[in-house]
Amino acid sequence: MNSTISRLPMPLIDSYEWQFDGACRDADVATFFSPEDERGSKRLAREAKAKEYCAACPVVASCLEHALRVQEPFGVWGGLNTRERTDLLASGGVRHAS
Repeated sequence: MNSTISRLPMPLIDSYEWQFDGACRDADVATFFSPEDERGSKRLAREAKAKEYCAACPVVASCLEHALRVQEPFGVWGGLNTRERTDLLASGGVRHAS
């Protein structure tokens, strides 16, 4: 009997290695994730700052792909906030990052 490992999950480093090249790698994580009580203009301003990192990020497409695949419930990933990712998934749309 031949054994195959193709059905096994990839090693974690292979799955997440793209994160080492993220523009956000050394950024304050609070820029990407809102405090529970954050609303309105404060939230919009923080998300805009997070999206500035994404706009200049060489791995933004991989980041967004990950967030959509695992249905990341919090934060800005791949240039989109939680609501934007939820809307994208609901619409079946595809966003190609440049």
